[in-house]
Amino acid sequence: MKFQSKVVIVTGAGAGIGLATALKFAESGAFVALVDTNIQNGKKALEIIERNGCEAILCVADIQDSSQVRGAIEKVIQKWGRADILVNNAGVYIQGNANETSEEAWERLLKINLTGAFLFTKYIFPAMEKQGGGVIINVASEAGLVGIKDQVAYNVSKAGVIALTKSCAVDFASYGIRVNSVCPGTTDTPLVQESINRSADPFVAKRNLESIRPLNRLGKPEEIASAILYLASDEIGYATGSIFSIDGGYTAQ
Repeated sequence: MKFQSKVVIVTGAGAGIGLATALKFAESGAFVALVDTNIQNGKKALEIIERNGCEAILCVADIQDSSQVRGAIEKVIQKWGRADILVNNAGVYIQGNANETSEEAWERLLKINLTGAFLFTKYIFPAMEKQGGGVIINVASEAGLVGIKDQVAYNVSKAGVIALTKSCAVDFASYGIRVNSVCPGTTDTPLVQESINRSADPFVAKRNLESIRPLNRLGKPEEIASAILYLASDEIGYATGSIFSIDGGYTAQ
């Protein structure tokens, strides 16, 4: 079990990629802290992990709020005495170009998708420095690598996550802290399904998302989770500042 007794924090752990990642870490022997604002989803995730005989805790926290971020990290340290791996996964999505996107929507999305990752990175650093190292995995997106039409705020937020990854990888290397990023393509998660359902014809909308990819399908949360675990493992301990695309070939075109 690659992550036996490692302490892992996963934000947005109640559903989608976050849930799949938390489950895989637990199955690999890790102690998992589930961070989510949705109490119901968080409790369901906690029940699944505990039912499988693994150890986890739920931290209900809004990643936009630095005091709640610090509180979640403190809860983890009090429970297990350390924090080995942080997965900054939580995020939201909105559509719209620069003309259509309100200032309020822009600020909210950037605060969750980018500032939230920054805050968890900032406040996890002292614990990782004290223990002599750690790993941070940021979940960015194919949207951070290319300009996808009519989602300017999301594109910018994910490009920021990639820049955060590279900057922190350089800044933290001397402390034994590795920082990498995965860039999923459109993945079959509740967030994506909600967006599809809002379209005039959900079937056509989903098919369009699939057909623009060489692999002709959406990603699976478990596939993204597997990549996260790989980048977090000691097997690839020379990797830091890496940006790993998992997008069905979309950005290779």
